[in-house]
Amino acid sequence: MTETHNKSRQRAEIAFAKEQSQFFARDSAVEELDSIVQAREEKTLRLREARLAKELQDRLAAAAAPASKRVRKT
Repeated sequence: MTETHNKSRQRAEIAFAKEQSQFFARDSAVEELDSIVQAREEKTLRLREARLAKELQDRLAAAAAPASKRVRKT
């Protein structure tokens, strides 16, 4: 009877260990995906800020350029 109990307990522990490893693997995969998403969002924000700064700089340069040309022609 003791051997049967030990074998069934061993099978149960093996099954439990498999479940635990799947759980932790799933958890680490979710964490990895979250870090990828966060990195993408940070990069998008950084690129958006750079684009807006460049557009502002271009608008200011365009506004200043025609004014200086008009002064030269007059």
